[in-house]
Amino acid sequence: MSLTLPRWLSNRPPSAAVEITARRVTAAVIAQHGDTRVLSGYAGEPLPAGAVEPALNAPNIHDPAALTSAIRSALDKLTARPKRVALVLPDTVGKLSLVRFEKVPQKAQDLDQLIRWQVRKAAPFKIEDAQIAWVPGIELPGGGREYVVTVARRDIIEGYERACQAAGAYPGIVDLATANLVNAVLGTDGRAIQSADWLLVHVAFDYSTLAVVRGADVIFFRTRPSERDEDLADLVHQTTMYHEDRLGGGGFSRLVLAGASLRGPEAAERLRRDLEARIGMKVEPLDFRGAVALRDRIAASPELLDSLAPAIGVILRERVA
Repeated sequence: MSLTLPRWLSNRPPSAAVEITARRVTAAVIAQHGDTRVLSGYAGEPLPAGAVEPALNAPNIHDPAALTSAIRSALDKLTARPKRVALVLPDTVGKLSLVRFEKVPQKAQDLDQLIRWQVRKAAPFKIEDAQIAWVPGIELPGGGREYVVTVARRDIIEGYERACQAAGAYPGIVDLATANLVNAVLGTDGRAIQSADWLLVHVAFDYSTLAVVRGADVIFFRTRPSERDEDLADLVHQTTMYHEDRLGGGGFSRLVLAGASLRGPEAAERLRRDLEARIGMKVEPLDFRGAVALRDRIAASPELLDSLAPAIGVILRERVA
């Protein structure tokens, strides 16, 4: 079983990834040493304010030259400069939805058309201008199935791809950040597949995303603009109640927090305490070192782990069985 989530283009999995946010570009490379995966290199470059403004239905890249320069600079800092990369974008660039059908068409083409018809109603742009990807989700009683569907404006995705290509890197996979944080958890701890439902809280600079995972399937996904910590804690509590009332859950087996340390250690600690007080369970940071080892001279600070986790997740996604 391949533990993967939606992407716009898939090919032979690359060993390098580039993540682009509104603030910076991060690159990471994984090498295989026997049976061990090792982070062989990483680098980051800040972006000028306003150069990139991730959005679902508005221009994203306001300074293509600055973005290309940052990507090129980050890749040049790696020991071996990769030509093929996976590309990770903020959740706000695409819309991830869960679409369910009580009866699934037998023909793949019919299913694809049915999914497109469903997401057309919620997309804020013409479906003809959209890039759509989907993967099967949980099975439903009676033969139905839920599908995890990602939709984005094609021209926006192509803008990010052009910036990578201009820097000499060619993206074979394009995906959203939180999807690959889920991949990082699943790739690090295979027990997550057999355990009860768990919750991922991803805190970015300009948005927050909550994802509930059952086995290897996302069963809840919600992205909202950045909020105060207490508002986010309330949202997590509401999600916990929704999970119990509407998703047949009996409580979460774990709560994984990602990205919070990038806001600073004090803010991260305050958020952790707020979440634990609100939902009454331990909050654990996302730590991918169970799947990817760090070289001796790399210090595993919380900030480093959070900054690399989306890139690590997208590299792992094709390499976990």
